[in-house]
Amino acid sequence: MRDNYGIAFLLLIILTVVFLGMNLCIGSVNIPLSEVLLALGNRKGAGISRDIILGIRFPRALAAVVLGGALALSGYLLQTFFHNPIAGPFILGISSGAKLAVALVMVLSLKMMLRPGSGTMIAAAFAGAMLSMGVVLLMSRVMDRMSMLVVSGVMIGYICSAVTDFIVAFADDADIVNLHNWSKGSFSGIGWEDVAVMSAVALTASVFVFLLSKQIGAYELGEAYARSLGLDVMRFRVLLVLLSSILSACVTAFAGPVSFVGVAVPHLVRSFFRTARPMILIPACFLGGAAFALFSDLLARTLLAPTELSISTVTAVFGAPVVIFILVRRRKGRTG
Repeated sequence: MRDNYGIAFLLLIILTVVFLGMNLCIGSVNIPLSEVLLALGNRKGAGISRDIILGIRFPRALAAVVLGGALALSGYLLQTFFHNPIAGPFILGISSGAKLAVALVMVLSLKMMLRPGSGTMIAAAFAGAMLSMGVVLLMSRVMDRMSMLVVSGVMIGYICSAVTDFIVAFADDADIVNLHNWSKGSFSGIGWEDVAVMSAVALTASVFVFLLSKQIGAYELGEAYARSLGLDVMRFRVLLVLLSSILSACVTAFAGPVSFVGVAVPHLVRSFFRTARPMILIPACFLGGAAFALFSDLLARTLLAPTELSISTVTAVFGAPVVIFILVRRRKGRTG
């Protein structure tokens, strides 16, 4: 069994590396792999290709790796929290709440001729994510059916998106294009400083998630069983909410709302690894999210070049069918 897990992880790593290489080579200017390797080796022979790779494509690709993995882990934690495979930061409106808070901070900062730092953006996104999560938690106490909770989350998302569009309308003409692209979800315009900050936040949170593997395994077997093992369930649920919000806030602060990754990737990873063990699924979700985000960003950049699609447009095309499949399978399971 361990050999099977090792092979599965190796395939995911290879897939991630291949998509990473394709993102560095393919674009408006196609660059041979040999020149990419020269640029990454910090050799001057790469010429202008080195500036394109190190200045634009490599930080963007690394952002896709970090943020895609963070979003998949956030979805995994929410699915654990609500005991439902279609719970995710985008579907429950948490990403939209984070987007609203970040848009508000960005527009206000632009009005005052200030440039908000990465820390400010993450803090704003976290505040918005926690506010939306609080609304979702309050609704979960009132609504017994998860389907109604999901519908409520979608409505929260629509409300936050509508308010965000209203706020963005007041941005200056010079900045409205960037704000509009960000509000639709995009990895473009991310620099090395942003990569350093998002990596520090997302990877630290991911390590904490991995350290909770045993507790997550116990919690998934039922709250009564978890309590019998000495787990403080209330404190544990708070940790799940905080970590999930931090991860989704980090994504929204830098890339805007990215849809369906948090729902589709954990489900695909469970099916691929054929296990429910958190110690396996947590790193697998991160790798799966990284590969999925890299693939989606490659399509977003190249499919209709020179026009660039929003990342959420591509992730929705591949992620939405997975959600539909989950719903159909759950329906068949109940009727069976």
